[in-house]
Amino acid sequence: MRCALTIAGSDSIGGAGIEADIKAMGSIGIHACAVITAVTAQNTTAVDRIYPMPVDMVIDQLESVLKDVDIKAIKTGMLYDSEIVEAVADVLEDHDMPLIIDPVMVAGVGDSLATNDLGRSIKRKLMPLCELITPNRHEAEVLAKMPIRTEDDATLACELIGKEGSSVLLKGGHMTGKNVVDYFYLSSEITRMEYPRLERAGHGGGCTLSSYITAHMAKGLDIVNSVIKSRELIQESIASMYVIGKGDKIVNPLVKMHDDSVRFRILDEIDGLADKVINMIPQDWVPTSGLNIAYSMPNAAGPEDIAAIDNRIVFKNGSLRKSGKAKYGSAEHASYMLLSVMKYDPEMRATINFEYTEELYDVMEEVGLKIVALDRKKYKDLRLGEITDATIREIGYIPDVFIDRESGKKNYLRLLGKSPKDLYDKLELFV
Repeated sequence: MRCALTIAGSDSIGGAGIEADIKAMGSIGIHACAVITAVTAQNTTAVDRIYPMPVDMVIDQLESVLKDVDIKAIKTGMLYDSEIVEAVADVLEDHDMPLIIDPVMVAGVGDSLATNDLGRSIKRKLMPLCELITPNRHEAEVLAKMPIRTEDDATLACELIGKEGSSVLLKGGHMTGKNVVDYFYLSSEITRMEYPRLERAGHGGGCTLSSYITAHMAKGLDIVNSVIKSRELIQESIASMYVIGKGDKIVNPLVKMHDDSVRFRILDEIDGLADKVINMIPQDWVPTSGLNIAYSMPNAAGPEDIAAIDNRIVFKNGSLRKSGKAKYGSAEHASYMLLSVMKYDPEMRATINFEYTEELYDVMEEVGLKIVALDRKKYKDLRLGEITDATIREIGYIPDVFIDRESGKKNYLRLLGKSPKDLYDKLELFV
């Protein structure tokens, strides 16, 4: 397995530092070795105490790892003081692998994690060895020795920080604006990287981002692709922050691993419901084009995040059967309808379509399901997803069933639910 190394402080709450680094690297398939520079007593509200490791212990940890393991990339996080910086730099100058510096100076809760001379030591001793440095606004102001208030300030700061040859990713989360704008300085060129602003980044965001970058470089990606992939991944990590204490939320360093496990679980749940449906519904409920079950990932961005039965469930040789396994991106119409529904209720992520019959409609109505027609004549220039969106806005709620009358085609009854299990529970009411 490919290995990377993190040189950073330990976070007793487990949301930043060494603990976050190991989780983030592991989530994308990299084994993380660790050199601990300081032990902190901290939680989601405050840093109560910092105990820097003796310099000789930092050196011994570092040399012990490097003489045994083929390290593909290294990151530094919290180094705390100039003595530790200089010791780390002295060891690393004899080794040739990408170095990413996360110049940690202040915790997310606002408490200092560094001595006053840290910035100068990083610039003088460590930056000449590094491939990339990833400061936030405060850290960039210290390193560039200037205030950063505007875009011009940010680009000038990048140039000043990177003038010795290193690349710079100035993170824009602590700046104002509707969107977050990061500034990526590489080979004397600035690239603006703009992302939707989510809620305030929580505990561990900087550590997790720099760990993702380090892990991607350990995999052999170049610096540009490592930064782009990692920046997209940290966006998901921030979007899935969670609460463990009374203060800041924890940025989720395992979002990639969680995402993969959820994706596989969704496929299994669709296939499971399909197997049950085959044995419980009559033939005249199945559209001639086939019946399908669609189930979306949480926070789906598009049809590629929504799974359905590949080639649908159809009658063949006198029996109902699946034409394929559950697969992502295989139900375009149902996907756009679900995406519109999820705008109003993110938990309503599943649907199954039936052939419209008066008998089935009456049975659904009889058991108390709310049924609303999608008016394709009224919204004749819109697609299914847009018609769904307009209908929900018009009626003010999400029904259990949409009647979808397609022009010149068969009509459908589209049952909605939170999951395949929820769809099955509703099916049992009228089957």
